[in-house]
Amino acid sequence: MAEKRDYYEVLGLEKSASADDIKGAYRKAALKWHPDRWVSGTEAEKKTAEEKFKEASEAYSVLSDPDKKAKYDQFGFAGVEGAGAQDWSQGFGSLNDILNNLFGGAFGGFGGFGGFDGFGGFGGAQQGPRTMRGRDIRTRVRLSLEEIATGCTKDVSIERNRPCPECDGRGAKNSSDIKTCPTCKGSGQVQNVVNSLFGRTMTYTTCPQCGGEGKVVSNPCGHCKGSGLVRKRETVKVKVPAGVEDGMQLTVRGEGHGAARGGIAGDLLVIIEEQPHPQLKRQGSDLFYTRVISTPEAILGTEIQIPALDGAQKLKVEPGTQSGTVVRLRGKGLPEVNGYGRGDMYVKILVWIPRKLSRSEKDAISGMLGSSSFKPDPNRDDRTLFEKESKYF
Repeated sequence: MAEKRDYYEVLGLEKSASADDIKGAYRKAALKWHPDRWVSGTEAEKKTAEEKFKEASEAYSVLSDPDKKAKYDQFGFAGVEGAGAQDWSQGFGSLNDILNNLFGGAFGGFGGFGGFDGFGGFGGAQQGPRTMRGRDIRTRVRLSLEEIATGCTKDVSIERNRPCPECDGRGAKNSSDIKTCPTCKGSGQVQNVVNSLFGRTMTYTTCPQCGGEGKVVSNPCGHCKGSGLVRKRETVKVKVPAGVEDGMQLTVRGEGHGAARGGIAGDLLVIIEEQPHPQLKRQGSDLFYTRVISTPEAILGTEIQIPALDGAQKLKVEPGTQSGTVVRLRGKGLPEVNGYGRGDMYVKILVWIPRKLSRSEKDAISGMLGSSSFKPDPNRDDRTLFEKESKYF
């Protein structure tokens, strides 16, 4: 499918759905879309059923797991990337097996659900009127590294559809102007019966007149023209947890476009855009900083200040520090987005070698050439000065 739908939307659930609600919704979807029930359909119908069943199964695999569900509720698809994927190469498994796994074998096959109709074919999985759901809204917020380190709350200005204040989102001035749909008699679906070699198959599709709502408006509201929605620019406060990364998506439930006639509002999907730091580089939860010191400072040792995110950090440079030395400051990186642990900061020391010297400076350096202290010794530990840390850069 071209674009993933919200898992709650796939199963027709609200965000507050219980574990039993999720299980029941998946049962309905499995009864309706399992390929076993579409063996007598056209190729297009079979393909649609297969994709719908995969979609429902993926949604159930995430929402039925409390840990995955919590991550999905906070971060959307980014929080459960790959968690819902399944291997379909071995087939779908029978519908009876799926139902038995869901309900512990208590129903003993299709018959327990009234699945067969009087002609030996499958009965349709009729559902009630469709609950309208507003569209999601995607937006971006720019964050500095300092804001990412501590977490923050950002004001996000968006334009969105909201329930019409004149008709309270009904689409009509008076409740009496909202009638039961004459085509589907309020069910939101119309029945289709197909007779085939395998018996009679009944399927249900969304009512074309009411769009699945089960009701139609006879006298539309003049303010919203019967849509039940008006456009507004509003500000939403978005709480950003510490440790987020560039490109990560946060999901703010219910802050997207509103839905008419008491429907469920969509979500606000906030994409993180990380602003570059002038001195620090980031890799995951670790930070990297490069500092250049003079040759005398490297020889004699010195103390420098490091621009850590929680304030300047003093670092002692030991005498004899070699160019390329990396010092690790534990716990001075960024917090993990899941709240467990914190990264480190790596400070790379580079020694400045001057290109031009005065005559007196040259004479002073020349006088040191004969000293054993200034002769490289490959047997000393200094030969590994950057081998261990080079992977960080």
